[in-house]
Amino acid sequence: MKLNYHKDTDSLYIDLSSKPSAESREISEGIILDFDAKGDIVGIDIDNASRKINLKEVILNKIPAESGILTA
Repeated sequence: MKLNYHKDTDSLYIDLSSKPSAESREISEGIILDFDAKGDIVGIDIDNASRKINLKEVILNKIPAESGILTA
């Protein structure tokens, strides 16, 4: 999984898979889900991210990777 923040557009893209997107659906204003050809979610695009989520802190909790807190 990759978190990609684009300051110039204030958008956050959460890349969940390396598979290409075949379809996108806006599920809420400025929240777009990307799906692969099988219908599995591959990414989440959040427009105006700084107004919708706290971008100053990322917490990894109980995942099969090294846990920690990252702050901007």
